[in-house]
Amino acid sequence: MIPPRKMLIYNVFPLLAGPFSKWTPHLKRAANMGFNWIFVNPIQYPGFSGSIYSVKDFFRFNPLLIDPTGNKSPETQAKEMVSTAKDLGLNMMIDLVINHCAVDSELLKQHREWFIWDKKGNVVHPSCNEDGNTVVWGDLAKFNHEHTSDPEGLFNFFFSTIKFLMDLGFKGFRCDAAYQIPGHIWKKLIYETRQIHPEALFFAETLGCTVDQTMETARAGFDYIFNSSKWWDLTSRWCMEQYDMAREVTPSVSFPETHDTLRLCEDVNGNIDGVKQRYLFSAIFSAGVMMPIGFEFGFRKRMNVVDTRPEHWENTTIDLSGFIKEVNKIKETYTIFQEECPTEMIDVGNPNILALWKASVHSKNEALIFINRDIKKKQRVSVKKLKDFVQAGKPLIDVSPEYRLDYIPTPFTYNLRPGQGIILVTERSSHRPKSLFSLIWEALF
Repeated sequence: MIPPRKMLIYNVFPLLAGPFSKWTPHLKRAANMGFNWIFVNPIQYPGFSGSIYSVKDFFRFNPLLIDPTGNKSPETQAKEMVSTAKDLGLNMMIDLVINHCAVDSELLKQHREWFIWDKKGNVVHPSCNEDGNTVVWGDLAKFNHEHTSDPEGLFNFFFSTIKFLMDLGFKGFRCDAAYQIPGHIWKKLIYETRQIHPEALFFAETLGCTVDQTMETARAGFDYIFNSSKWWDLTSRWCMEQYDMAREVTPSVSFPETHDTLRLCEDVNGNIDGVKQRYLFSAIFSAGVMMPIGFEFGFRKRMNVVDTRPEHWENTTIDLSGFIKEVNKIKETYTIFQEECPTEMIDVGNPNILALWKASVHSKNEALIFINRDIKKKQRVSVKKLKDFVQAGKPLIDVSPEYRLDYIPTPFTYNLRPGQGIILVTERSSHRPKSLFSLIWEALF
């Protein structure tokens, strides 16, 4: 059984961070909050649209990320940024985009056989279904991984891309639209990569697909998937059902927002209790957690893969760095919050309270979590005996990021503040209960 990893990811959105030479303050801030991984969206040269996900040249850098005043090469600037992260104890992960490229890439002329073409001779653009409407990305050309007449050439091209990125110092890959690429392609890429870099980690972006598609993709050898808990209302059953179905296949990563979503602080209309609630939930729900740059300051402007620039940095009066650091410390300390473990919803009689029981399979920990779903009003949780919900014999300890209780009373009654979460941890005994015969023997002799 592979032991859990400590997977706390901070997403540095490159267009907001600017040139690599300006990233050091962001990396230091991430390290100070307890993150140990940095995820970076694509940094390669984009096509005419300017979208960082429309890669025109996989072996050149986006000019917006290069300091023109320096005398160092773009590659050196990138390597120095990664080296700075390493010195701070941060591993680097980057987007791996192999489902498509920019429609104006030279690859379409050099390797026509690598792409999908329609009957009229036009290259096929990737598309998706959003709320019943088909969205087509006209700036992208879709690779033909399944039926290309040159599978070895296409494979070697992307294997070279991986080696290029790993030579820069990246150790992990978030594989964009992973489920749209045949599993056998991923199996080969992951296998060949680990022959030269055994420590490489692969994360599958499977948002928007079915649970079966997610599990099928994960079985190609991915270390993690990204789950959909961001959209959970903390009430309905679907999220727990997906979690249960997928957890034995591969661990997952939760997130309160991404570059693709509305900023959470904007979504909850500036309610800081709501922002804190969703980060705490994301951190303790899954094996890994990811948080984008600016979340800690309550940023409200949605990031854009084309137009975002460093001047869009927001000056707010919000600073949740201390809270996030405390949450990350909990995740870093307890194995139970670093794995996909048996998890059940508990009925505590108040529909406004999300109550979860978790039991570690890699340690002796169990946990009870109570989260106020209501981000505007207090809600009471009242339980006769908390011990009835756990198998552990040792006392429950409050390890919450805020307002920790020194004593857990029986019966347990507590008024949760708006959005507040309480995390109680205990430990199963390492000894078997003594038999009646053993107890009598000890009493007599």
